[in-house]
Amino acid sequence: MNPRLTACGIAAILVAACGGESHQDLRAWMQEQGKGVRGKLDPLPQVRPYEPFTYNAFDLADPFKPRKIEPLKGGSKLAPDLNRRKEPLESYPLESLQMVGTLQRGKNTYALVRTTEKDVYQVKVGNYMGQNFGVIINIGDGDIRLKELVQDGAGDWTERTSTLQLAEADTRQERRR
Repeated sequence: MNPRLTACGIAAILVAACGGESHQDLRAWMQEQGKGVRGKLDPLPQVRPYEPFTYNAFDLADPFKPRKIEPLKGGSKLAPDLNRRKEPLESYPLESLQMVGTLQRGKNTYALVRTTEKDVYQVKVGNYMGQNFGVIINIGDGDIRLKELVQDGAGDWTERTSTLQLAEADTRQERRR
């Protein structure tokens, strides 16, 4: 006899013998484990009916559009002279300028002002500097006082006083290095 044929026959008998058992113990255990177990689903959420929204702010002022507030009676008489020739220091913001010293020539006092480009200008009372139409009203040993014209929220011009302080000596020495 052929040994292959014999091996296939023995394998078929073994498979048939295993399939004949009903596995009652396994089926009993599965039924016991499945008792009382049920699937659980959350209830569906309540659907509320749609309520349309009516936008009624069309008659209100647009917050993104600039507008002029009505001026008080008489209004402000302040305004910069826009026809005046601009001075060199008016092209710099006041915060970027530094007072680095003073000079005395006769009765006149001059201040020395350094720009961001390291240029030094000599200014006196009455000269303009800064971008807010600032006119120098006083030069002291340690500061320059200016009167600036700025626009408020209503578009009117108002005056404010600003001061440019003398730069400290150690700051000046560090910048030279």
